[in-house]
Amino acid sequence: MLSWGKSTDNRAVASYEIYQGASKIHSVGGGQTATLVTGLRPGTDYTFTVKARDAADNFSPASPAVRLTTAAGKDSGRGTAPAGFRATTHRADGAYYIDLTWTPPRTGGAVTEYQIQLDGRTATSLVFGGTPPKDRAEHSFYIGRKAGERHRVRIRPKLPDGTWGAYSPTRTVTTG
Repeated sequence: MLSWGKSTDNRAVASYEIYQGASKIHSVGGGQTATLVTGLRPGTDYTFTVKARDAADNFSPASPAVRLTTAAGKDSGRGTAPAGFRATTHRADGAYYIDLTWTPPRTGGAVTEYQIQLDGRTATSLVFGGTPPKDRAEHSFYIGRKAGERHRVRIRPKLPDGTWGAYSPTRTVTTG
């Protein structure tokens, strides 16, 4: 339950807009000063603010931020990791590529973005435009021209609630 003090306006408060980070997630009538926030993941940090909106569509400044961390769950978020993650390499035109395949996590919404970590550092974000894959996803990226190089790779999804899910298991591949 998220609650706040009543705002005042020279007319009336038409609604309260609730934000999670920079994203508006909910709106309630001007007579309400509380709402139930659902769909939060276990063991995750969240930040909420509230803005009052009057009948002329003017907004108040955001309330002070409320920060909370949800209690850890049974799997500590592992259920949000991509399943069946595989990494292989191939050579084409004198260059080596890492090929990734995985099953997107079942999160109750579309997963359109993944973060790829290579050798312990974030290498890139992969964003699917249009309709993201539901049953099997794949991505291939250039790694270099040298044979015999070893790399560790893993990925994690950006979940529909805007937070990052758990990382997949790390896979090690060698070029050539």
